[in-house]
Amino acid sequence: MTTVPSDIAIAQAAKLRPIAEVAAEAGLGPDDFLPYGRYKAKITPEAVAARSPKGRLVLVAGINPTPAGEGKSTVLVGVGQALRRLGKKVMVCMREPSLGPVFGVKGGAAGGGYAQIVPMDEINLHFTGDFHAISAAHNLLSAMLDNHIHHGNALGIDTRRVTWPRTIDMNDRALRSAVVGLGGLNGGPAREERWVIIPGSEVMAILCLAKDLADLEARCARIIVGVTRDRKPIRAGDLKAAGAMTLLLKDALLPNLVQTLEGGPALVHGGPFGNIAHGCNSLVATRLGLSLADIVVTEAGFGADLGAEKFFDIKCRAGGLRPEAAIVVATIRALKMHGGVKKDALGKPDVAALTRGMANLEAHVRNVQKYRVPVVVAVNRFLADTPEEIDTVLKACAGWGVRAAMSDVWATGGEGGEAVAKELLRVLDEGGADFKPIYDETLPIADKIEIIAREIYGADGVDFLPAAKKAMTQCEEMGLGQTPVCIAKTQYSLSDDPTRLGRPSGFRITIRDVHPSAGAGFVVALAGDIMTMPGLSKTPAAEAIRVHSDGTIEGLF
Repeated sequence: MTTVPSDIAIAQAAKLRPIAEVAAEAGLGPDDFLPYGRYKAKITPEAVAARSPKGRLVLVAGINPTPAGEGKSTVLVGVGQALRRLGKKVMVCMREPSLGPVFGVKGGAAGGGYAQIVPMDEINLHFTGDFHAISAAHNLLSAMLDNHIHHGNALGIDTRRVTWPRTIDMNDRALRSAVVGLGGLNGGPAREERWVIIPGSEVMAILCLAKDLADLEARCARIIVGVTRDRKPIRAGDLKAAGAMTLLLKDALLPNLVQTLEGGPALVHGGPFGNIAHGCNSLVATRLGLSLADIVVTEAGFGADLGAEKFFDIKCRAGGLRPEAAIVVATIRALKMHGGVKKDALGKPDVAALTRGMANLEAHVRNVQKYRVPVVVAVNRFLADTPEEIDTVLKACAGWGVRAAMSDVWATGGEGGEAVAKELLRVLDEGGADFKPIYDETLPIADKIEIIAREIYGADGVDFLPAAKKAMTQCEEMGLGQTPVCIAKTQYSLSDDPTRLGRPSGFRITIRDVHPSAGAGFVVALAGDIMTMPGLSKTPAAEAIRVHSDGTIEGLF
């Protein structure tokens, strides 16, 4: 049986190329990047502005995630490495990891095995400081809001209806609901407060959708922080906060250049979650990648019902992007779990359960096809997969009229991704993509939510709680009626109930509230019990992480 070292062991043993060599391969000169040490850099605004997109865009999405693991990011990196091995000029575009999952349950998000982005430890921790800049800009606005109220509240903000939260990049359930301002006369206004994790911050969404610095400032100014007693929206621009926020975000807007384990260029920039935010890396990084490479492979968070839908309906719409193909990632283990097998029994062959679980994969394949984008299925191999199980998946995909191939990138890197890469190239050569979003953004908010729920989730309909109905009316009165919708929903199920695996039917989606995200340019609808501040598990990953005196790390995965 093949033994593969831990992700961090592989990453720390790798011999990295100097970032100048990686930049040169991407077509960037010495004046086009700003080094952050030996192995990472930011691309200058001049270099970004001087280039226009010309490459072909490929999305990597997945099935609904399970504790069995799917490896979407690993396949993304591995296919990028494979395309490079096949002589293609390729750019991998990924999101930056959040410290919350790194120290919580999920672990890092830079790929795995021999299909990683490096330097893995730096990317998973502080990287180039982008998350810290977002935190500073977001919380500056919070401070200026409370300061304005403390010093007379000239704008007449209703302190009972402040909608702007604070943010922190850590899973901290104690901050989901709190009271601030209990320090007496000079302690600021006493009011209820909540925190969101940085990947759920509107500032993160703004950074990832802004086209340039001027657009970034304009979007920051449009942020709605609360309302007056007569329901007039108060924006960051009214508090004169947008300029200072933009200053804090100036360098964070620049894409980060790093490399794959095999030395190919990668842009890692922005990090909105796919379940509570729009789940895509920055628009500026994707457009830059398309200007530098013939093929860009990028990702969308969690299952295609969340990340891919938002990639197509929000990011592509905002950036004028035209995706030409998509890869949907699945594992036999995860499909068996969707078919009813418990995690501790996944090592046993079970073709019947696998066949039942295939319904989840088919749902995601069909959903992507609704956007008129052709699909390749990548089956991410685990060592315990049997020939019969592999054959079952490949035959099912063929029956759907979809190309599919096994991926072994975790164990063998780019070489193990060549089968998927070759199928992808065949799809690109055939053409056939005619991308179109699933809904008209000028429809009423409720109608857009209904379309997503029925067409993408497979729901029978949507139930709007009274708070959601009122909020939708207010959002439309604020001028946000003709924007895309970002639905915050559990990632574990096509429904809003995380326990309903596979391809559930006979369910309805419950929308309990709707929030304006005016700076980002969409509204956020909260489905089911989804929370914007995660909590740590009983045994968080942080407990196993150590750094030794020689600088080596253990437990970071």
